[in-house]
Amino acid sequence: MKTLAELSAIRDRMKNKVAIREGENGTRIVVGMATCGIAAGARPVLNALVEEVDKAGLTGEVTVSQTGCIGMCRLEPIVEVIKPDEEKVTYVKMTADKAREVIEKHIKGGKPVVEYTIGNN
Repeated sequence: MKTLAELSAIRDRMKNKVAIREGENGTRIVVGMATCGIAAGARPVLNALVEEVDKAGLTGEVTVSQTGCIGMCRLEPIVEVIKPDEEKVTYVKMTADKAREVIEKHIKGGKPVVEYTIGNN
């Protein structure tokens, strides 16, 4: 059994990650987490996105969430980036490393990583 202080520290550490996953912020990142997505490696992609958003201090601006089947199983893992007043960008065949690059270049830098998008695969 953990001490009360240890549990409190765990709660505080996880608070930001929960806020990232449940918020209604401006930019939304949605990861396909149906059986096909999970089998293709979507869980490490989701975890990398949450960690990078937290590390970048974007908790109040970006929400990372999951959805069921997006309908293109052969292209999994799939990540959709939805920014206000911009077209949705769909990334396919994602990895944790690609997810980190998307946070750096698209979410922080404002330029989609075109080579990972659905139109290029």
